[in-house]
Amino acid sequence: MSEMQYVTEQDFQQEVLLSPLPVLVDFTAVWCGPCKMIDPIVKQLAQEWQGKAKVVKCDADQNPNILMQYGIMGIPTIMLFKNGAVAERVTGYQPKEKLAAKMAAHL
Repeated sequence: MSEMQYVTEQDFQQEVLLSPLPVLVDFTAVWCGPCKMIDPIVKQLAQEWQGKAKVVKCDADQNPNILMQYGIMGIPTIMLFKNGAVAERVTGYQPKEKLAAKMAAHL
């Protein structure tokens, strides 16, 4: 499985907000237990949605301004951006079926 792309405050606008495809962003941190649990699910969705959506990660500790901008208080938070706007948002661990169903409606 290929390594996940990480976005930062420097490239968030280009990679996420200006993307022609919907972008699923996994806001995560290395010390976060539930983030580790959701990681394989996010990687599976990245493979399954290839060509339909872009899937990236954002390190919560290294990009605090993005978290403040979107009012993210807990991680993992998964957000789907479509045409530069938040289309869907889920905070906390979700099983793959639930997460995919919520996000797939926007693809």
